[in-house]
Amino acid sequence: MSAELETSEGLDEPEKKISGVPEKENHTRMADLSELLKEGTKESHDRAENTQFVKDFLKGNIRKELFKLATTALYFTYSALEEEIDRNKDHPAFAPLYFPTELHRKKALIRDMEYLYGEHWEEQAQCSEATRKYVERIHEVGQNEPELLVAHAYTRYMGDLSGGQVLKKVAQRALKLPSTGEGTQFYLFENVDNAQQFKQLYRARMNALDLNLETKEKIVEEANKAFEFNMQVFNELDQAGSLLAKETLEDGLPAHDRLPGHGRLPTQDGLPVHDGKGDLRKCPYYAAQLDKGALEGSSCPFGAALAVLRRPGLQFLLAASVALAAGLLAWYSM
Repeated sequence: MSAELETSEGLDEPEKKISGVPEKENHTRMADLSELLKEGTKESHDRAENTQFVKDFLKGNIRKELFKLATTALYFTYSALEEEIDRNKDHPAFAPLYFPTELHRKKALIRDMEYLYGEHWEEQAQCSEATRKYVERIHEVGQNEPELLVAHAYTRYMGDLSGGQVLKKVAQRALKLPSTGEGTQFYLFENVDNAQQFKQLYRARMNALDLNLETKEKIVEEANKAFEFNMQVFNELDQAGSLLAKETLEDGLPAHDRLPGHGRLPTQDGLPVHDGKGDLRKCPYYAAQLDKGALEGSSCPFGAALAVLRRPGLQFLLAASVALAAGLLAWYSM
């Protein structure tokens, strides 16, 4: 929002006229698509800011396996987005925003996938259910309502330009990825010299689109839908948590078999089920069970959690959540 408009906020109508901001000019500015998006997605921004995944990512609490799967989620999202952008590059409601050289991320994501997974990465790439729904919506919009594609492009690319460098440094530090960029090419916009200036250009192009107010409001609504698709991943996690508890009970996964002196600890995938640090009897779960005299036949939730995290489908689900949360953080920091 311009400084001139901000200084006139909170004034009565006569005062606004005296302040030198004509009523018609003020209305025109508020009708700019970029301003409508900023005002119309505030609630979504607040929800994104308070997401635990965002806080964890900024603290560097992300495993490399999850980061790999997060990159996979981004790959599917941008493959769909850029397919539809290319399809509509000459559409009058989108053509001025067509910057494939500066913005497109698919090629960078392919390089990241090759680095993280190896030569046969495509055989390992799987799309989660929540990501699939988002991808389907992008295709639906691109094929039937191209003007709404503006919402998805703006939300993704402007967010990436705003917060990408921060997220790149966090990932490199937390996962010990090369400082030369391998594995984090997604965050590198080689053909954008000045991110702030480019964002200003993009917003100016967007505001200049020949769209009526009704269409602009639909674009704002679509931008909020994009946030909702992201949040569905977190709802998916809640549902997965219930399923995991049920599966753990049904599978009867052991956590600790016996105390020291009663045999070796069981292993899963070649690793001890316990964290392997310190005396087993110091495990909080076992201390409580011993006090109750109810150790025999019980299992520690720590072991169950490890078993759960080794399930590929759930790893992908968690990774997709982190990826989408990262996108939300980037959007919020614009």
